[in-house]
Amino acid sequence: MATRIRLRRVGRKKQPEYRIVVAERSAARDGRFIETLGYYRPRTDPAQVEVDADRARAWLDKGATPSDTVRSLLKKAGVFGGGAPAAVATPETGADEAVVPEADPVPDPESGADAAAAPEADPAPEAEG
Repeated sequence: MATRIRLRRVGRKKQPEYRIVVAERSAARDGRFIETLGYYRPRTDPAQVEVDADRARAWLDKGATPSDTVRSLLKKAGVFGGGAPAAVATPETGADEAVVPEADPVPDPESGADAAAAPEADPAPEAEG
């Protein structure tokens, strides 16, 4: 049985919400599925992703292949390596707090600040003769 982890659309017209499900590869997008692993709400700010990581890893170990979008969502949820945990709702605020990694500052090429930091190449020595 070839299984795939993919999104199943739910919600009203122009108000999409998705469930992350395990389904047979030949099943329709919103058709039969084997198990629900979580959900994805892209219209919230920030987008909400909740995944049962243990069940997702179990299905991946069994050979289920995630779609490109689900692979990205699983990375954000921390199922694959290199991802930060997804946004978590706190009971005090009721709001989502996303973990955002700090970015390295990019020097402005017009300011000339990076020219002082970068060593200049020495000109080729002239041959005496």
